[in-house]
Amino acid sequence: MKQTIPTYDLSGITRHGILVERIEKRTISTEDNLFDKGIHRDSHYIFTFLESGRAKMMVDFKMIEAHDKAVFFLLPGQVHEGILMDNVTGWFIAVKAELLPDSVRSVFEETLVDIQPISIDKNWTEKLSACAGMLQTTCTEEMLGTKEGFLVIRSLINAFTGMYAMIFSAEKNSGISGESRTVQLARKFRVLVRKDFKTMKSPSSYAAALNISRGYLTDVIREVTGRSAQYWIHQEVLIEAKRLLSFTQLSVKEISYNLGYSDYAYFSRLFSKAEGCPPSEFRDKKRNKG
Repeated sequence: MKQTIPTYDLSGITRHGILVERIEKRTISTEDNLFDKGIHRDSHYIFTFLESGRAKMMVDFKMIEAHDKAVFFLLPGQVHEGILMDNVTGWFIAVKAELLPDSVRSVFEETLVDIQPISIDKNWTEKLSACAGMLQTTCTEEMLGTKEGFLVIRSLINAFTGMYAMIFSAEKNSGISGESRTVQLARKFRVLVRKDFKTMKSPSSYAAALNISRGYLTDVIREVTGRSAQYWIHQEVLIEAKRLLSFTQLSVKEISYNLGYSDYAYFSRLFSKAEGCPPSEFRDKKRNKG
């Protein structure tokens, strides 16, 4: 038996943080041994768009089912397992968090946690299919290897996930009322971290802002997300750091100050521990990826 639930990322599959897969009339189940990851988490967002067929999966230990024309997504860190795909046609798109605009991330994270698939009409189906198709044909090594090409791909990701955000925003008010206090608190914490991570770095600060004890906050966040409160604070820092390293000319020291760290060496150690390489090396890899 595993001591912890494994977490997977996209680095072993793609170095660009984007995976686009077209699914055509696929039928598999756990009995086929093709869902070989079993119960796990992912460190990225997953967007699943069904044009037809039926799919079942376990998400945060609850069974969900989608059929016909439907959309659903998984947040980074959610525990899940694929159970069944029955004659499924559609799209599977995985994206690292730093590639999504914060306005879109806020919709997904504030719609937390017991998200259910949403049926969509022909109009949405056509729009999402067209956008996913463009993303697939554009998402090539040649395009990803240039700044201009990568900008085009990011724009298509923004369009695709933005449409998801519109669909789920329309369902927001109907889905929140039955949530537990712990889930509501986890959302408030994540929203607050995304807003104040540059100035508030400790779980104690967020606990005080939420009028609860540090111990209660850390227990709740670990129960709901499977991660520590400090992990989510650092995660926001790392997402913004990777954006600044990839898309600006700021020096590493300037980025450190921008993120609220006067101790440049501490920031570098934090980044290196999380990413497996120092900030300067991360930037060099991004610039030389073509």
